Amino acid sequence: MTVPLILYFSLYTLSFSEMLVSMNPSSNSRWQVAGTYFETCNCETACPCIFLGSPTEGECTVLVAWHIESGASGDTKLDGLNVALIVHSPGHMLKGKWRVALYLDERANAAQAEALGKIFSGHAGGHLANVAPLIGQVLGVKAAPIEYHAQDKRRSLRIGQIASAEIEAVAGADGGPTTIQNQPLCIAPGFPAVVSRSKRASFHDLGLELEVTEKNGLYAPFAYKSA
Repeated sequence: MTVPLILYFSLYTLSFSEMLVSMNPSSNSRWQVAGTYFETCNCETACPCIFLGSPTEGECTVLVAWHIESGASGDTKLDGLNVALIVHSPGHMLKGKWRVALYLDERANAAQAEALGKIFSGHAGGHLANVAPLIGQVLGVKAAPIEYHAQDKRRSLRIGQIASAEIEAVAGADGGPTTIQNQPLCIAPGFPAVVSRSKRASFHDLGLELEVTEKNGLYAPFAYKSA
C-alpha cells in the first residue's frame, strides 16, 4: 500500500489530532517553488526510464536534488533551501514498488521543513503528487546538510557523509548541451533537460546503495505550484 511520505515526517512530534490536520490536503496553504534540479542514476545515458523503457541494468536507483531559488508556502519563505530524494525501482518504473527516502535541508526551521516535506512528498499536490502511487515503501525522512552547486555545465550534490554526486553535460553536435524535452517521465515538465553523464554518484544509507561513474544524468530548471 502506498503511504504518503508525510506520515514518516519524524523531525517533529505531532499529536494524533495535529497529524490528522497536517494530513488533510484542504489545510495546505497555497505554495510555489522554482529553481534548478538534477538527477543521476545507474542507467546508461540517456536513461530509458524517462521514455517509459526498462532500466538498462534491470533496476534503477536514482538520486534527485533540488535547489529552491524562490518559493513560499503561505507566509513561509522557502528561498535558498535544498531537498534530495533517493528512489530505488526494482524494475520498470511504472510498475511501482519504489523504495524511497527524502532528505530535507537541515537549515530549515520547523515551518519550512513541514512545507518541504509536504511539497516534495507530493502530499501537497502539484506535479510530484503524480509519483505517489508508485511508492511501495518509505525508508525515512531526514534533516541533513545538503550542498547543491551549479556551475556552467556541471551540477553537484553532497548530503553529509551519505551521498555525493557530480554530473556534466554531454556536448551536442554544435558544441552546446544536448537537450531533450517533453519526455513522458519527467521531473521538471515544461523545461528542456540537459543530457549529462556522472563524474561520480555515491549513496549509502537506509539499505540503498549507489556507486557509479559515467552513467546517466539530467538537469534543468523546475517550477512547481499548488493546484
